[in-house]
Amino acid sequence: MSPYMSPYMSPKSPPSLSLCALCATLVAMALSGCGTTPVGPDYQVPAQAVIRAPQAQAPLTESQARGPQGQALYSQDELPAHWWRLFDDAQLDALVDKALAHNTDLRVAAANLARMQAAEAEAKAATNPVIHMGGGPSFGHPSGLSLLSPGYEPPNDGYYSASAGISYDVDLSGQVARAIEASHAHAEAAVAARDLVRVNVAAGTARAYAEACSAGWRMQAAQQSVKLQTEAVRLTERLEEAGRVGAMDASRAKAQLAQLQAALPPLQAARQSALYRLATLTGDLPEQASAIALGCQQPPRVQQVLPVGDGARLLKRRPDIRQAERELAAATARIGVAMGDRYPKISFGLNGSSIGYLNKIGHADTVSWGIGPLISWTVPNTGAVDARIAQSEAGAKAAAAHFDGVVLNALRETETALQTYARELDREAALKQARSEANEVAQQARRLYTGGKVAYLASLDADRNLAMAEAALAASQGQLADDQVQLFLALGGGWEP
Repeated sequence: MSPYMSPYMSPKSPPSLSLCALCATLVAMALSGCGTTPVGPDYQVPAQAVIRAPQAQAPLTESQARGPQGQALYSQDELPAHWWRLFDDAQLDALVDKALAHNTDLRVAAANLARMQAAEAEAKAATNPVIHMGGGPSFGHPSGLSLLSPGYEPPNDGYYSASAGISYDVDLSGQVARAIEASHAHAEAAVAARDLVRVNVAAGTARAYAEACSAGWRMQAAQQSVKLQTEAVRLTERLEEAGRVGAMDASRAKAQLAQLQAALPPLQAARQSALYRLATLTGDLPEQASAIALGCQQPPRVQQVLPVGDGARLLKRRPDIRQAERELAAATARIGVAMGDRYPKISFGLNGSSIGYLNKIGHADTVSWGIGPLISWTVPNTGAVDARIAQSEAGAKAAAAHFDGVVLNALRETETALQTYARELDREAALKQARSEANEVAQQARRLYTGGKVAYLASLDADRNLAMAEAALAASQGQLADDQVQLFLALGGGWEP
């Protein structure tokens, strides 16, 4: 804002002692205003927040789970930054690195972060002095009264005007400081949001890769079952030609073969779908998907004890928790911004100008200057200001509730992922046992059928059970790879540089 200037100030007279005293007083006012404690509450994590609960900081309950043979599954070691390298799969490492470099969601998150950082810079700029300049030539006819010469008719002539000044807004209430605080918290929330995208991109890439590998692994198991059943069909046809079995046995063998072959197309579609998703995550076109993960023969899997840390490190690591906490800090600062409308605005500045005929540019009698404060205070509409403050306070309460919800959800997701992985290991162990038994039964039934000691129906049933056991085991092994990735996703790692 422009400072107050007296129209009767002489451009030739030097500043008086009283003017110097006034300037000193105004400077003191400005400095004291800069040191004023901002209005509104100072932010701190609420004492009753869930994240402060001792139970939230304790070791994770399900991290004590044991495997099928009673072995430890998890350790309290810190999750490494690049957890996908625990799979010891060079192709997976390359895919994740490519996704983190080219993923479109990450580009969006980076742009959003740049926008919030620019908004913070704009808020900080409010603390800088403002320089304003203006002026220009003109041609016209002034009135005699404007020249303090009643009855005088001045000629048409050329004129000019020029002005320059500098002003500084004194943040008396700390409203600007609170606005900067809110902008800074928003920028930090945008950093956390970008980190959260990195976590999801890394996990999404690993999951898509594991699904493609798992589908390929299940296809191999299904193709092996098809191969065995094809041999059974040929054997049945030979026995039929020899008159040892009837046509019904041959038809049953062919029907079983057709059922096994029918399981292949869905697996092929699932594998291709995972490859398309991988292409999108890594920034490639769909037609480039066929070249991805071609060498993957089985789903990746971490064979060692999984490092999961404890609750305290989980809550510090997860970007969504950090984002929610920073959003709460911003909402708290906005209460002070709303409260600042109750206080007057003070601007301190210096202004100079020169106005006159074109042929008198720079003459002493055309120059004026002034220094002083400008105080503006629009008497607030108490109801409107109080309503804005109430809105900000309600927003802070909502942000606090959201913060608690994010913390609870993080703990739930992690405990669930730990439990799911442990129980899938139990399932895999049982399925391995079932597959082994089914394989033994199928071999015995096949020998007995070939020797003519049992009907083909018994051999067919044994082969069907073996195929089902093989498919279930392959699906479980693929699910274990997915469960491990889901656990790492819940732990919130992968955003660190």
